[in-house]
Amino acid sequence: MRNIFEQSLHALRCCGAVEKIELIENLHERVNQADFETSAEGLPEPVLEPGRPVLPIHVHPAEVKRRRLGSVAGRVALIHAIAHIEFNAMNLALDAVYRFRGMPGGYYRDWMKVALEESTHFMLLVERLHELDSFYGELPAHGGMWAMAVDTDYDVMVRMALVPRVLEARGLDVTPPMLEKLAHVKDEKTVAILTRILNEEVDHVRIGNHWFNTLCKERGLSVEKTFRELLYKHGRAALRGPFNIPARLEAGFSAAELVELESIEQLFKEEAAIC
Repeated sequence: MRNIFEQSLHALRCCGAVEKIELIENLHERVNQADFETSAEGLPEPVLEPGRPVLPIHVHPAEVKRRRLGSVAGRVALIHAIAHIEFNAMNLALDAVYRFRGMPGGYYRDWMKVALEESTHFMLLVERLHELDSFYGELPAHGGMWAMAVDTDYDVMVRMALVPRVLEARGLDVTPPMLEKLAHVKDEKTVAILTRILNEEVDHVRIGNHWFNTLCKERGLSVEKTFRELLYKHGRAALRGPFNIPARLEAGFSAAELVELESIEQLFKEEAAIC
């Protein structure tokens, strides 16, 4: 039987969405029902590009058109974009399992839980696209999220700092305004799906916060100072406000961290304007 690292790499490289989800379900069941080995011989292989379907085609983020949510086409574009994010999030969670060896069993159970929930989010959005006479892959999308996975593949602490606490936490910030707009146009089905996603993403960010804080403590590092340094090194382009303070507090950020986060984001804005 393959170990969890071989299984997670197999799922990560799988291109078909349905097949990938089946592999995630099997691996999730395995890590929750039995003891498993958390070390492996050799170094993990670099994954410069995870498995994904031929469609959607990938384009530069600036080429992904934004449309008003008052039209069906606008809602399809939004749902399609979020479905693509959730597909990428499945791969990010799988890579968190595959790449980092020797972590406690709870770490792998946490990230397989995230992978499974991201797969559920993806399928809910795909079903909603079908209800609106569309499908995943009909529109172009961008693959910018994976760049952060490559940039942080050298250290689990760095990964925990920047993927859940920056990329995934961004979803906590942008989803409530989407919900308001969708409620205004009476798209109750999409509101229900995004509300579920928002609630579960709070827990995903909390998982990232837990492991980042744990790893900083084990290494005798300051959480705030380390996070600040990593933002300057890797997160300039990814950090964007405004921030959903209540959701971020619920997800495990400290009040002091959030004050500093707002200050750093403003500084990054000013530096970008000068450049």
